[in-house]
Amino acid sequence: MDEKRLTATIDRIEEGVAVLLCGDEPVRFTLPVGLLPGGIREGDIIDIAFRRNLEATEEARRRVAERIERLRRRE
Repeated sequence: MDEKRLTATIDRIEEGVAVLLCGDEPVRFTLPVGLLPGGIREGDIIDIAFRRNLEATEEARRRVAERIERLRRRE
């Protein structure tokens, strides 16, 4: 399965939200602290992996197609 990884530094934590910096030209984004490993602190470096969930994607597409079909039948 194709996977992309990146390393991020926890820049700061404010009101339950962690600000992460990634890369040489920092890309900044935020995540709720609850989604991060326990004990995370400012200055920690974390690895993040991104994977497509093909099974969930196909199921979601199937549900949307079914809804569209039901709506078309109502017309």
